[in-house]
Formats: sequence, structure tokens, C-alpha cells
Amino acid sequence: MTQAERRHQTRQALLEAARSRMDAGESFDSLSLRSVARAAGVVPAAFYRHFASMDELGLALVDESFLSLRSMLRRAREDGLPPEHIVHRSVEILVEHVLAHRQHFAFVAGARSSGNGVLRHAIRNEIRLFTSELATDLARFPILREWTTEDLQMLAGLLVNSMIAIIEAILELPTSGPAGDPRPEALKEFVRLAEKQLRLPLLGVPSWRSIGVKETPAG
Repeated sequence: MTQAERRHQTRQALLEAARSRMDAGESFDSLSLRSVARAAGVVPAAFYRHFASMDELGLALVDESFLSLRSMLRRAREDGLPPEHIVHRSVEILVEHVLAHRQHFAFVAGARSSGNGVLRHAIRNEIRLFTSELATDLARFPILREWTTEDLQMLAGLLVNSMIAIIEAILELPTSGPAGDPRPEALKEFVRLAEKQLRLPLLGVPSWRSIGVKETPAG
């Protein structure tokens, strides 16, 4: 193993140790540098070779949580699916991804309401980035090409807020079995309702007219 690979392995071990301790019920603010280093199997001095502080480790967790989710949802929008299928596929991806990375999103959900201003600010920035990226993608649909930037941002914001609510609801789904997976019948019903929740803001799209956009006279 090369030195770069060992450094990456240690960094990931520190991130995993923090996630595991939070999964066991500790809040991020209650974690200490020493406890995370000990759980990762390294000495505290090794922590500083990867992170300057616990806040910096927290920022890495925030970045890690949003980066892969944005990438997966972007692929869903770029797969060439007709608009009526994009919502369904996006919900599928969202549910699958959150269940596969439950620790990540439990951390983000907790950090959004924690007393740590650094993490709250980082999460708000990630949500703004996610919203702006979605607004840019929405502008490519023919029905939205005449919308103003302000209104595209508004629609994207409504969709992202719905996604956040869906993510937090996924974390609260009743579970069963040693793996802690949601019960199949509960998950199926949840996906159905989540899809409806994302479709609702889209119902007014055909009737909406952005203020300042001149309508073409009939005939």
C-alpha cells in the first residue's frame, strides 16, 4: 500500500468513526477529537494530519453526503427520460441513496438543527447549490424555457424543500430485521406518497406565467 493510499484509508476511518458514534446516539457536538481518533484506531496526533479541527471533519461529512446525492440525481435528469418519469426515478434514487447512506443523512438532519453554526452554514450553502443546479436543469425543459431565472429558482426551491422533507421522513420509517431496513409495505407506501409530494409543485407549471414575460397574442 502506498503512502497516499494509507493516508486516504486513515482519513476514511476517521470519518467512519464519527458517523458510527453518531449512529450510536451521540450528537456531533458531543464528539471529541480524542474519542473519534480512538474509535478509528489512530493516535490524536494522526487526526491533525487530515483535519485541522472537528468542525473541518464535520464539513467533510457534509460535503460527502451531498456530493454523491447530487451526482445520482443529476444522472436521473440526464438519462433522457420523459418528464413524467423523471419524478418517479428521482424518488427511487433518493430513497435508495438515503437508505444506503443512512448515517450520512442522519448526521445532516441533526446538524441542520444543531448549535454548530459552521455546519448549519455549510448545509445551507449545499442546499443553495443543489437548488441552483436544479434550476439550471429545469430551464432545459421546453415548457420552462420562457420562465425567468427567479421563477426557476422558486420552483427548484419548492422541489428541493420537498426532497429534504422526504429525506427526513425516510430516516423515520419503521424498520424491521437485524439490518434495520424499512418494512417493505411501509416503504412501498412511502415511495407512492413521496412521488405525489414531488409532483404537487409541478401541477401549476403549465398555467404559470412569469411576471415580465410577454405572452404571445392568440391568433
